[in-house]
Amino acid sequence: MTHAHAPTTPRSTLVVTAHAGDFVWRAGGAIALAAARGEKVTIACLTFGERGESARAWREGKDLAQIKALRRDEAERAAAILGAEVRFFDAGDYPLLPTPELTDRLVALYRETQPDVVLTHPADDPYNGDHPAAHRMALEARILAQALGYPADGEVIGAPPVFYFEPHQPEMSGFRPEVLLDITEVWETKRKAMECLAAQRHLWDYYTDLAVRRGVQLRRNAGPNLGLAHRTLAEAYMRPYPQIAKELA
Repeated sequence: MTHAHAPTTPRSTLVVTAHAGDFVWRAGGAIALAAARGEKVTIACLTFGERGESARAWREGKDLAQIKALRRDEAERAAAILGAEVRFFDAGDYPLLPTPELTDRLVALYRETQPDVVLTHPADDPYNGDHPAAHRMALEARILAQALGYPADGEVIGAPPVFYFEPHQPEMSGFRPEVLLDITEVWETKRKAMECLAAQRHLWDYYTDLAVRRGVQLRRNAGPNLGLAHRTLAEAYMRPYPQIAKELA
């Protein structure tokens, strides 16, 4: 007699980003790795980056509606390459401002996706106020989604670990590369996703070089005998909450 195995729910990753391109530059490797393992990855894109991160399109004479459509198309194509689903909140950038409605929508997404891991911006970025704003909203919604009394649909969530991805100016933003994630096996996927973002073409080489530098640091901290590829590429993350473990590793 055979017994049917109960279906297992795949792990879930939730990525909360301020602008349409942020998830690609900063966490594209982590997203692609999770998707390759069969995990569910959902990206909450709070704005299209239409005002502050689309200078090339403005110079070409496009209007606001055209730029939003352009950035939406770029982000959808990039997310599809990485293996993720992207949800657009269209909350408006420069500035990105918190509202009760936006908070409710984020809480609902937390409860819907039941994330095992959350990726978002770090707390500081003196060059772009939208990034800290998205950070605050992501953490507040995570806390509210745990509250039984908060009026939102869905089951309350647990306490998923949070990882901050690297800002564009890490030295000026108090960022420390506490976690180095080997993305070598999905690098070509990330690069293809980056190349979807023609509105920010000037960042393609920057984030390629950054992956190489973080890969060098990964090899240096991993030791010489782990069989790492000679050209290792990596992404860097910080952790705001304690790591829970039964043994030190």
